[in-house]
Amino acid sequence: MSKSGDLASESGDAADDGAPALPPGVKNYITPRGLQRLHDELKQLRQVERPKVVEVVSWAAGNGDRSENGDYIYGKRRLREIDRRMRFLAKRIEIAEPVDPGEQKNRDRVFFGATVTYADPSGKERTVRIVGVDETRSELGEISWTSPVARALLKAREGDTVEVRTPAGPQAIEIVSIAYRDA
Repeated sequence: MSKSGDLASESGDAADDGAPALPPGVKNYITPRGLQRLHDELKQLRQVERPKVVEVVSWAAGNGDRSENGDYIYGKRRLREIDRRMRFLAKRIEIAEPVDPGEQKNRDRVFFGATVTYADPSGKERTVRIVGVDETRSELGEISWTSPVARALLKAREGDTVEVRTPAGPQAIEIVSIAYRDA
């Protein structure tokens, strides 16, 4: 199957999993640290969580009537969730394209992996790090490279003003600083 076919099928799986879908034809860029987190989660599910749930389901199945057995019903549901997440992670890892921001040569412009501080029209500053779709954590200021803010920032330099499309309309933001760190 072609890469584009893999990506197209990935969209459905991502929606089932509650994780963000990759836009059609988009590569699954990810930092080495983000890829390691996906591997760690898959390993945790496979080696720790799933075996524990299988043990509970086996015990509950041995207790007789399964139709009203909460441990059995919940356990089977949890197994389906774990299996779905494991399939999703395996597919995303398979199509991942690691990009190490620490190896970025052109450090005066915003590219994947950059940590960017920008100011909104009121002067309020915000710092974001541009990462892969599968590793975004908004509470840590990590945003997807496909997000509107990241797309507006890409290829800009310190001091540039770029326009971000927001639901409230276009908003101009000024790039205050750009930094790259090893991922």
